[in-house]
Amino acid sequence: MFPILSSLIILPFIGALFLIFIKSTERNTGIKYVSLFITFANFFISLYLWRIFDPSISAFQFVENRIWIEGFINYKVGIDGISILFIILTTFITPLCVISVNSTTKYRLKEFLIAILVMETLMIGVFCSLDLVIFYLFFEGGLIPMFLIIGIWGGNRRVYSAFKFFLFTLVGSVLMLVAIIAIYWISGTTDVEKLYELGIQENYQKLLWLAFFSSFAVKTPMWPVHTWLPDAHVEAPTAGSVLLAAVLLKMAGYGFIRFSVGLFPIASIYFVPLVYTLSLIAIIYTSLVALMQEDMKKLIAYSSVAHMGFVTLGIFTFTHQGIEGSIFQMISHGLISAALFLSVGVVYDRLKTRQIKDFSGLVNIMPKYAIMLMIFTLGALGLPGTSGFIGEFLVLMGTFKKSILTATIASIGVILGAAYMLWLYKRVAFGDVLKTIDVNKMVDLNKYETIVLSSLAILVIFFGFFPEPLIKTYTVSIDNLINVFNSSTGLNLAENTR
Repeated sequence: MFPILSSLIILPFIGALFLIFIKSTERNTGIKYVSLFITFANFFISLYLWRIFDPSISAFQFVENRIWIEGFINYKVGIDGISILFIILTTFITPLCVISVNSTTKYRLKEFLIAILVMETLMIGVFCSLDLVIFYLFFEGGLIPMFLIIGIWGGNRRVYSAFKFFLFTLVGSVLMLVAIIAIYWISGTTDVEKLYELGIQENYQKLLWLAFFSSFAVKTPMWPVHTWLPDAHVEAPTAGSVLLAAVLLKMAGYGFIRFSVGLFPIASIYFVPLVYTLSLIAIIYTSLVALMQEDMKKLIAYSSVAHMGFVTLGIFTFTHQGIEGSIFQMISHGLISAALFLSVGVVYDRLKTRQIKDFSGLVNIMPKYAIMLMIFTLGALGLPGTSGFIGEFLVLMGTFKKSILTATIASIGVILGAAYMLWLYKRVAFGDVLKTIDVNKMVDLNKYETIVLSSLAILVIFFGFFPEPLIKTYTVSIDNLINVFNSSTGLNLAENTR
Protein backbone atom coordinates (compact mmCIF):
# COMPACT_ATOMS: atom_id res chain seq x y z
CA MET A 1 0.00 0.00 0.00
CA PHE A 2 1.27 3.46 -0.89
CA PRO A 3 2.36 5.32 2.29
CA ILE A 4 0.00 8.25 1.83
CA LEU A 5 0.25 9.44 5.44
CA SER A 6 4.05 9.47 5.38
CA SER A 7 3.83 11.37 2.10
CA LEU A 8 1.64 14.00 3.74
CA ILE A 9 4.08 14.30 6.61
CA ILE A 10 7.32 14.38 4.65
CA LEU A 11 6.34 16.47 1.59
CA PRO A 12 6.43 19.88 3.34
CA PHE A 13 9.78 18.98 4.91
CA ILE A 14 11.19 18.08 1.48
CA GLY A 15 9.86 21.42 0.24
CA ALA A 16 11.63 23.20 3.11
CA LEU A 17 14.91 21.48 2.22
CA PHE A 18 14.43 22.46 -1.43
CA LEU A 19 13.90 26.10 -0.47
CA ILE A 20 17.30 26.16 1.23
CA PHE A 21 18.99 25.82 -2.17
CA ILE A 22 16.90 28.48 -3.93
CA LYS A 23 18.66 31.82 -4.08
CA SER A 24 16.79 34.75 -2.56
CA THR A 25 15.99 37.61 -4.94
CA GLU A 26 14.34 40.98 -4.52
CA ARG A 27 10.91 39.61 -5.47
CA ASN A 28 11.47 36.01 -4.26
CA THR A 29 9.11 34.74 -6.96
CA GLY A 30 10.63 31.26 -7.14
CA ILE A 31 10.50 30.82 -3.37
CA LYS A 32 6.82 31.77 -3.26
CA TYR A 33 5.85 29.50 -6.16
CA VAL A 34 7.67 26.49 -4.72
CA SER A 35 6.03 27.02 -1.32
CA LEU A 36 2.60 27.38 -2.89
CA PHE A 37 3.09 24.28 -5.04
CA ILE A 38 4.17 22.16 -2.06
CA THR A 39 1.37 23.32 0.24
CA PHE A 40 -1.37 23.02 -2.37
CA ALA A 41 -0.07 19.58 -3.41
CA ASN A 42 -0.34 18.48 0.21
CA PHE A 43 -3.84 19.92 0.44
CA PHE A 44 -5.01 17.99 -2.62
CA ILE A 45 -3.41 14.79 -1.30
CA SER A 46 -5.35 15.26 1.95
CA LEU A 47 -8.58 15.76 -0.01
CA TYR A 48 -7.88 12.53 -1.89
CA LEU A 49 -7.26 10.85 1.47
CA TRP A 50 -10.66 12.10 2.66
CA ARG A 51 -12.27 10.75 -0.51
CA ILE A 52 -10.90 7.22 -0.08
CA PHE A 53 -11.38 7.21 3.69
CA ASP A 54 -14.20 4.91 4.87
CA PRO A 55 -16.21 6.73 7.59
CA SER A 56 -18.19 3.58 8.41
CA ILE A 57 -15.10 1.92 9.92
CA SER A 58 -14.15 2.77 13.49
CA ALA A 59 -10.67 1.24 13.32
CA PHE A 60 -7.61 3.23 12.31
CA GLN A 61 -7.02 3.27 8.56
CA PHE A 62 -3.94 3.62 6.32
CA VAL A 63 -1.78 2.37 9.19
CA GLU A 64 1.99 2.35 8.65
CA ASN A 65 4.23 0.68 11.21
CA ARG A 66 8.03 0.71 11.11
CA ILE A 67 10.31 -0.19 14.01
CA TRP A 68 12.84 2.50 14.92
CA ILE A 69 14.13 1.23 18.27
CA GLU A 70 13.20 -2.40 18.92
CA GLY A 71 10.61 -2.69 21.68
CA PHE A 72 10.41 1.04 22.43
CA ILE A 73 9.89 3.43 19.49
CA ASN A 74 7.79 2.49 16.50
CA TYR A 75 7.10 4.88 13.68
CA LYS A 76 3.40 4.11 13.62
CA VAL A 77 0.88 6.39 11.94
CA GLY A 78 -2.79 5.99 11.08
CA ILE A 79 -6.02 7.97 11.04
CA ASP A 80 -9.64 7.66 12.04
CA GLY A 81 -12.63 9.91 11.46
CA ILE A 82 -11.45 12.36 14.12
CA SER A 83 -7.86 12.88 13.04
CA ILE A 84 -8.47 13.15 9.29
CA LEU A 85 -10.39 16.40 9.67
CA PHE A 86 -7.55 18.03 11.59
CA ILE A 87 -5.12 16.96 8.88
CA ILE A 88 -7.32 18.59 6.22
CA LEU A 89 -7.63 21.73 8.36
CA THR A 90 -3.83 21.91 8.58
CA THR A 91 -3.26 21.40 4.86
CA PHE A 92 -5.97 23.96 4.04
CA ILE A 93 -4.71 26.70 6.37
CA THR A 94 -1.02 26.40 5.44
CA PRO A 95 -1.29 27.51 1.77
CA LEU A 96 -3.46 30.42 2.88
CA CYS A 97 -0.62 31.47 5.20
CA VAL A 98 1.81 31.24 2.29
CA ILE A 99 -0.44 33.43 0.13
CA SER A 100 -0.84 35.95 2.95
CA VAL A 101 2.93 36.51 3.30
CA ASN A 102 2.85 38.13 -0.12
CA SER A 103 1.86 41.39 1.54
CA THR A 104 2.65 40.85 5.23
CA THR A 105 6.23 39.52 5.35
CA LYS A 106 9.17 41.04 3.50
CA TYR A 107 12.12 40.34 5.81
CA ARG A 108 13.97 37.03 5.25
CA LEU A 109 11.03 35.54 3.40
CA LYS A 110 12.80 32.31 2.47
CA GLU A 111 13.56 31.43 6.08
CA PHE A 112 10.01 32.36 7.08
CA LEU A 113 8.49 30.00 4.51
CA ILE A 114 10.90 27.23 5.53
CA ALA A 115 9.64 27.58 9.11
CA ILE A 116 6.01 27.38 7.92
CA LEU A 117 6.68 24.22 5.88
CA VAL A 118 8.48 22.55 8.79
CA MET A 119 5.54 23.51 11.00
CA GLU A 120 3.15 21.80 8.59
CA THR A 121 5.16 18.57 8.74
CA LEU A 122 5.13 18.56 12.54
CA MET A 123 1.43 19.46 12.84
CA ILE A 124 0.33 16.72 10.45
CA GLY A 125 2.56 14.28 12.29
CA VAL A 126 0.73 15.01 15.56
CA PHE A 127 -2.65 14.06 14.10
CA CYS A 128 -1.30 10.88 12.46
CA SER A 129 0.76 9.48 15.36
CA LEU A 130 -0.24 6.14 16.84
CA ASP A 131 2.80 5.84 19.10
CA LEU A 132 3.19 7.99 22.21
CA VAL A 133 6.89 8.70 21.66
CA ILE A 134 6.34 9.72 18.03
CA PHE A 135 3.39 11.86 19.12
CA TYR A 136 5.56 13.58 21.72
CA LEU A 137 8.34 14.29 19.20
CA PHE A 138 5.93 15.88 16.73
CA PHE A 139 3.96 17.64 19.48
CA GLU A 140 7.02 19.29 21.04
CA GLY A 141 8.88 19.72 17.76
CA GLY A 142 6.27 22.28 16.73
CA LEU A 143 7.60 24.58 19.46
CA ILE A 144 10.83 25.24 17.60
CA PRO A 145 9.58 26.75 14.30
CA MET A 146 6.83 28.70 16.11
CA PHE A 147 9.42 30.02 18.57
CA LEU A 148 11.48 31.24 15.61
CA ILE A 149 8.46 32.69 13.80
CA ILE A 150 7.52 34.78 16.84
CA GLY A 151 11.08 35.60 17.92
CA ILE A 152 12.45 36.66 14.51
CA TRP A 153 9.46 38.03 12.61
CA GLY A 154 7.34 39.28 15.52
CA GLY A 155 6.72 42.75 16.92
CA ASN A 156 8.66 44.91 19.36
CA ARG A 157 8.31 42.47 22.30
CA ARG A 158 8.88 39.41 20.14
CA VAL A 159 11.77 37.92 22.14
CA TYR A 160 9.86 38.14 25.44
CA SER A 161 6.73 36.62 23.87
CA ALA A 162 8.67 33.86 22.11
CA PHE A 163 10.43 32.76 25.30
CA LYS A 164 7.20 32.96 27.30
CA PHE A 165 5.46 30.77 24.72
CA PHE A 166 8.36 28.31 24.65
CA LEU A 167 8.82 28.01 28.40
CA PHE A 168 5.11 27.70 29.24
CA THR A 169 4.53 24.92 26.72
CA LEU A 170 7.84 23.14 27.34
CA VAL A 171 7.50 23.01 31.13
CA GLY A 172 3.97 21.61 30.81
CA SER A 173 5.16 18.92 28.44
CA VAL A 174 8.06 17.66 30.53
CA LEU A 175 5.57 15.86 32.79
CA MET A 176 3.94 14.28 29.76
CA LEU A 177 7.32 12.85 28.71
CA VAL A 178 7.75 11.37 32.19
CA ALA A 179 4.25 9.89 31.93
CA ILE A 180 5.04 8.31 28.55
CA ILE A 181 8.14 6.64 30.04
CA ALA A 182 6.01 5.46 32.97
CA ILE A 183 3.41 4.01 30.57
CA TYR A 184 6.14 2.05 28.81
CA TRP A 185 7.37 0.78 32.18
CA ILE A 186 3.82 -0.21 33.22
CA SER A 187 2.52 -1.67 29.95
CA GLY A 188 5.67 -2.52 27.99
CA THR A 189 4.54 -0.54 24.94
CA THR A 190 3.85 2.96 23.70
CA ASP A 191 1.67 1.74 20.83
CA VAL A 192 -1.66 3.58 21.14
CA GLU A 193 -3.76 0.77 19.64
CA LYS A 194 -2.23 -1.81 21.97
CA LEU A 195 -2.74 0.50 24.95
CA TYR A 196 -6.42 0.85 24.03
CA GLU A 197 -6.70 -2.95 24.08
CA LEU A 198 -4.66 -3.50 27.25
CA GLY A 199 -5.93 -0.51 29.20
CA ILE A 200 -4.00 1.34 31.92
CA GLN A 201 -4.23 0.06 35.50
CA GLU A 202 -6.65 2.13 37.54
CA ASN A 203 -4.18 2.91 40.32
CA TYR A 204 -1.85 4.65 37.83
CA GLN A 205 -4.45 6.54 35.84
CA LYS A 206 -4.87 9.68 37.96
CA LEU A 207 -1.20 10.60 38.05
CA LEU A 208 -0.76 9.85 34.35
CA TRP A 209 -3.88 11.85 33.50
CA LEU A 210 -2.53 14.86 35.42
CA ALA A 211 0.80 14.60 33.62
CA PHE A 212 -0.86 14.65 30.19
CA PHE A 213 -3.24 17.34 31.39
CA SER A 214 -0.32 19.60 32.34
CA SER A 215 0.76 19.65 28.70
CA PHE A 216 -2.62 19.84 27.00
CA ALA A 217 -3.99 22.49 29.40
CA VAL A 218 -1.13 24.85 28.55
CA LYS A 219 -1.43 24.28 24.81
CA THR A 220 -5.25 24.60 24.73
CA PRO A 221 -4.79 27.00 26.66
CA MET A 222 -6.94 26.66 29.77
CA TRP A 223 -7.21 29.18 32.57
CA PRO A 224 -4.95 30.05 34.46
CA VAL A 225 -2.08 28.95 32.15
CA HIS A 226 -3.43 30.95 29.22
CA THR A 227 -1.41 34.13 29.69
CA TRP A 228 1.21 33.24 27.07
CA LEU A 229 -1.38 33.22 24.28
CA PRO A 230 -2.34 36.94 24.07
CA ASP A 231 1.35 37.95 24.11
CA ALA A 232 2.24 35.38 21.46
CA HIS A 233 -0.63 36.45 19.20
CA VAL A 234 0.04 40.18 19.55
CA GLU A 235 3.73 39.85 18.71
CA ALA A 236 3.53 37.08 16.09
CA PRO A 237 3.33 37.97 12.40
CA THR A 238 -0.05 37.40 10.79
CA ALA A 239 0.77 33.95 9.37
CA GLY A 240 2.18 32.89 12.75
CA SER A 241 -1.00 33.96 14.55
CA VAL A 242 -3.08 32.07 12.00
CA LEU A 243 -1.17 28.80 12.47
CA LEU A 244 -1.13 29.23 16.23
CA ALA A 245 -4.89 29.81 16.54
CA ALA A 246 -6.12 27.57 13.74
CA VAL A 247 -4.00 24.45 14.28
CA LEU A 248 -1.62 24.52 17.26
CA LEU A 249 -4.38 25.01 19.84
CA LYS A 250 -6.30 22.12 18.26
CA MET A 251 -3.41 19.73 18.87
CA ALA A 252 -4.18 19.91 22.59
CA GLY A 253 -7.92 19.42 22.08
CA TYR A 254 -7.14 16.41 19.92
CA GLY A 255 -4.81 15.14 22.66
CA PHE A 256 -7.59 15.36 25.25
CA ILE A 257 -9.83 13.17 23.07
CA ARG A 258 -7.23 10.68 21.91
CA PHE A 259 -5.24 10.24 25.13
CA SER A 260 -6.89 11.75 28.22
CA VAL A 261 -10.30 10.21 27.50
CA GLY A 262 -9.05 7.27 25.43
CA LEU A 263 -6.28 6.01 27.72
CA PHE A 264 -7.39 7.21 31.17
CA PRO A 265 -11.20 6.91 31.26
CA ILE A 266 -11.55 6.34 35.01
CA ALA A 267 -9.29 9.28 35.83
CA SER A 268 -11.19 11.39 33.30
CA ILE A 269 -14.42 10.79 35.25
CA TYR A 270 -12.69 11.64 38.52
CA PHE A 271 -11.36 14.97 37.23
CA VAL A 272 -14.58 16.12 35.53
CA PRO A 273 -15.28 18.76 38.25
CA LEU A 274 -11.79 20.21 37.70
CA VAL A 275 -12.20 20.39 33.93
CA TYR A 276 -15.71 21.87 34.18
CA THR A 277 -14.54 24.52 36.63
CA LEU A 278 -11.54 25.59 34.57
CA SER A 279 -13.58 25.53 31.36
CA LEU A 280 -16.32 27.74 32.81
CA ILE A 281 -13.79 30.20 34.18
CA ALA A 282 -12.12 30.32 30.76
CA ILE A 283 -15.46 30.94 29.03
CA ILE A 284 -16.70 33.68 31.37
CA TYR A 285 -13.52 35.33 32.62
CA THR A 286 -11.68 35.60 29.30
CA SER A 287 -14.87 36.83 27.61
CA LEU A 288 -15.03 39.66 30.15
CA VAL A 289 -11.34 40.37 29.59
CA ALA A 290 -11.96 40.45 25.83
CA LEU A 291 -14.60 43.15 26.38
CA MET A 292 -11.91 45.36 27.93
CA GLN A 293 -9.34 45.06 25.16
CA GLU A 294 -8.28 47.96 22.93
CA ASP A 295 -5.99 45.87 20.71
CA MET A 296 -7.83 43.89 18.02
CA LYS A 297 -5.42 40.97 18.17
CA LYS A 298 -5.64 40.70 21.93
CA LEU A 299 -9.42 40.68 21.80
CA ILE A 300 -9.41 37.82 19.30
CA ALA A 301 -6.74 35.99 21.32
CA TYR A 302 -8.85 36.10 24.49
CA SER A 303 -11.89 35.02 22.49
CA SER A 304 -9.89 31.95 21.41
CA VAL A 305 -9.39 30.98 25.06
CA ALA A 306 -13.15 31.29 25.62
CA HIS A 307 -14.00 29.21 22.55
CA MET A 308 -11.53 26.50 23.52
CA GLY A 309 -13.28 26.45 26.92
CA PHE A 310 -16.35 25.15 25.10
CA VAL A 311 -14.15 22.48 23.51
CA THR A 312 -12.82 21.09 26.80
CA LEU A 313 -16.29 21.31 28.33
CA GLY A 314 -17.81 19.24 25.51
CA ILE A 315 -15.08 16.60 25.51
CA PHE A 316 -15.55 15.80 29.20
CA THR A 317 -19.31 15.40 28.98
CA PHE A 318 -18.49 11.96 27.48
CA THR A 319 -21.66 12.27 25.36
CA HIS A 320 -21.88 11.90 21.61
CA GLN A 321 -23.23 15.44 21.19
CA GLY A 322 -20.59 16.94 23.49
CA ILE A 323 -17.58 15.32 21.80
CA GLU A 324 -19.10 15.82 18.36
CA GLY A 325 -19.64 19.51 19.13
CA SER A 326 -16.10 19.87 20.47
CA ILE A 327 -14.58 18.51 17.27
CA PHE A 328 -16.86 20.64 15.12
CA GLN A 329 -16.05 23.66 17.29
CA MET A 330 -12.32 23.10 16.81
CA ILE A 331 -12.66 22.87 13.02
CA SER A 332 -14.95 25.90 12.93
CA HIS A 333 -12.75 27.92 15.26
CA GLY A 334 -9.76 27.01 13.12
CA LEU A 335 -11.44 28.63 10.11
CA ILE A 336 -12.92 31.63 11.91
CA SER A 337 -9.91 32.51 14.06
CA ALA A 338 -7.62 32.24 11.03
CA ALA A 339 -9.94 34.59 9.14
CA LEU A 340 -10.10 37.10 12.00
CA PHE A 341 -6.33 37.26 12.42
CA LEU A 342 -5.92 37.63 8.66
CA SER A 343 -8.50 40.43 8.76
CA VAL A 344 -6.52 42.23 11.46
CA GLY A 345 -3.41 41.78 9.34
CA VAL A 346 -5.12 43.48 6.40
CA VAL A 347 -5.73 46.77 8.25
CA TYR A 348 -2.44 46.57 10.16
CA ASP A 349 -0.49 46.41 6.89
CA ARG A 350 -2.19 49.62 5.78
CA LEU A 351 -2.21 51.73 8.94
CA LYS A 352 0.46 50.00 11.12
CA THR A 353 -1.81 49.93 14.16
CA ARG A 354 -4.16 47.40 15.75
CA GLN A 355 -5.76 49.77 18.27
CA ILE A 356 -9.54 49.69 17.92
CA LYS A 357 -9.78 53.44 18.61
CA ASP A 358 -7.71 54.15 15.48
CA PHE A 359 -10.37 52.69 13.20
CA SER A 360 -13.88 53.82 12.35
CA GLY A 361 -16.16 53.87 9.33
CA LEU A 362 -14.22 51.26 7.33
CA VAL A 363 -17.46 50.20 5.66
CA ASN A 364 -17.31 53.51 3.79
CA ILE A 365 -13.80 53.11 2.41
CA MET A 366 -13.28 49.32 2.44
CA PRO A 367 -16.73 47.80 1.73
CA LYS A 368 -15.45 44.35 0.62
CA TYR A 369 -13.33 44.11 3.74
CA ALA A 370 -16.28 45.16 5.92
CA ILE A 371 -18.46 42.40 4.42
CA MET A 372 -15.80 39.75 5.05
CA LEU A 373 -15.21 40.96 8.60
CA MET A 374 -18.96 40.86 9.25
CA ILE A 375 -19.18 37.20 8.17
CA PHE A 376 -16.34 36.20 10.48
CA THR A 377 -17.70 38.29 13.35
CA LEU A 378 -21.07 36.59 13.08
CA GLY A 379 -19.36 33.21 12.86
CA ALA A 380 -17.33 33.92 16.00
CA LEU A 381 -20.42 34.85 18.01
CA GLY A 382 -22.19 31.68 16.86
CA LEU A 383 -24.96 33.05 14.64
CA PRO A 384 -27.19 30.30 13.18
CA GLY A 385 -26.21 29.78 9.57
CA THR A 386 -22.50 29.89 10.36
CA SER A 387 -20.22 27.05 11.42
CA GLY A 388 -19.71 28.68 14.82
CA PHE A 389 -23.30 27.95 15.81
CA ILE A 390 -23.17 24.19 15.17
CA GLY A 391 -20.26 23.45 17.49
CA GLU A 392 -21.45 25.57 20.42
CA PHE A 393 -25.01 24.25 20.13
CA LEU A 394 -23.89 20.61 20.20
CA VAL A 395 -21.53 21.24 23.13
CA LEU A 396 -24.33 22.89 25.13
CA MET A 397 -26.69 20.00 24.27
CA GLY A 398 -24.16 17.49 25.57
CA THR A 399 -23.50 19.58 28.67
CA PHE A 400 -27.22 19.94 29.48
CA LYS A 401 -27.38 16.12 29.58
CA LYS A 402 -24.76 16.13 32.32
CA SER A 403 -25.37 19.27 34.33
CA ILE A 404 -28.02 21.93 33.76
CA LEU A 405 -26.16 24.39 35.98
CA THR A 406 -22.89 23.97 34.07
CA ALA A 407 -24.64 24.40 30.73
CA THR A 408 -26.49 27.48 31.96
CA ILE A 409 -23.27 29.17 33.07
CA ALA A 410 -21.59 28.24 29.78
CA SER A 411 -24.52 29.79 27.90
CA ILE A 412 -23.64 33.15 29.44
CA GLY A 413 -20.39 32.91 27.51
CA VAL A 414 -22.37 32.86 24.25
CA ILE A 415 -24.00 36.16 25.23
CA LEU A 416 -20.65 37.69 26.19
CA GLY A 417 -19.17 36.46 22.91
CA ALA A 418 -21.85 38.32 21.00
CA ALA A 419 -21.14 41.41 23.10
CA TYR A 420 -17.41 41.70 22.47
CA MET A 421 -17.54 40.70 18.79
CA LEU A 422 -20.38 43.07 17.91
CA TRP A 423 -18.67 45.81 19.93
CA LEU A 424 -15.51 45.27 17.92
CA TYR A 425 -17.33 45.35 14.59
CA LYS A 426 -19.34 48.44 15.51
CA ARG A 427 -16.22 50.37 16.49
CA VAL A 428 -14.23 49.35 13.43
CA ALA A 429 -16.77 49.28 10.61
CA PHE A 430 -19.47 51.83 11.41
CA GLY A 431 -19.47 55.53 12.20
CA ASP A 432 -17.64 58.33 10.46
CA VAL A 433 -14.17 57.85 9.02
CA LEU A 434 -11.65 59.27 11.47
CA LYS A 435 -9.68 62.29 10.34
CA THR A 436 -6.51 60.56 11.53
CA ILE A 437 -7.01 57.75 8.97
CA ASP A 438 -5.09 58.19 5.73
CA VAL A 439 -7.86 57.25 3.28
CA ASN A 440 -5.35 56.84 0.45
CA LYS A 441 -3.64 54.01 2.35
CA MET A 442 -6.88 52.26 3.28
CA VAL A 443 -7.50 50.64 -0.09
CA ASP A 444 -9.91 47.72 -0.23
CA LEU A 445 -8.88 44.07 -0.44
CA ASN A 446 -6.32 43.17 -3.10
CA LYS A 447 -6.59 39.96 -5.12
CA TYR A 448 -4.52 37.88 -2.69
CA GLU A 449 -6.49 39.03 0.35
CA THR A 450 -9.77 38.48 -1.49
CA ILE A 451 -8.84 34.90 -2.40
CA VAL A 452 -7.78 34.02 1.15
CA LEU A 453 -10.70 35.62 3.00
CA SER A 454 -13.30 34.47 0.46
CA SER A 455 -12.11 30.86 0.78
CA LEU A 456 -12.61 30.99 4.54
CA ALA A 457 -15.93 32.86 4.34
CA ILE A 458 -17.39 30.28 1.94
CA LEU A 459 -16.51 27.42 4.29
CA VAL A 460 -17.81 29.22 7.40
CA ILE A 461 -21.19 29.68 5.71
CA PHE A 462 -21.25 26.30 3.95
CA PHE A 463 -20.61 24.27 7.09
CA GLY A 464 -23.12 26.44 8.94
CA PHE A 465 -25.87 25.20 6.62
CA PHE A 466 -24.41 21.81 5.66
CA PRO A 467 -22.45 20.35 8.60
CA GLU A 468 -23.11 16.76 7.47
CA PRO A 469 -19.82 16.23 5.52
CA LEU A 470 -17.85 16.85 8.71
CA ILE A 471 -20.20 15.13 11.15
CA LYS A 472 -20.56 12.06 8.95
CA THR A 473 -16.78 11.66 8.87
CA TYR A 474 -16.30 11.27 12.63
CA THR A 475 -19.64 9.93 13.92
CA VAL A 476 -18.59 6.26 13.92
CA SER A 477 -15.22 7.08 15.52
CA ILE A 478 -16.96 8.97 18.34
CA ASP A 479 -19.40 6.10 18.90
CA ASN A 480 -16.48 3.70 19.14
CA LEU A 481 -14.65 6.01 21.57
CA ILE A 482 -17.72 6.24 23.82
CA ASN A 483 -18.31 2.48 23.68
CA VAL A 484 -14.71 1.76 24.67
CA PHE A 485 -14.97 4.42 27.38
CA ASN A 486 -18.16 2.89 28.79
CA SER A 487 -16.76 -0.64 28.74
CA SER A 488 -13.56 0.53 30.46
CA THR A 489 -15.41 2.35 33.24
CA GLY A 490 -18.28 -0.11 33.58
CA LEU A 491 -20.71 2.79 33.30
CA ASN A 492 -23.04 4.13 30.64
CA LEU A 493 -22.19 7.77 31.12
CA ALA A 494 -23.19 8.70 27.60
CA GLU A 495 -26.85 8.37 28.53
CA ASN A 496 -26.91 9.54 32.15
CA THR A 497 -28.33 12.95 32.96
CA ARG A 498 -28.74 14.91 36.12
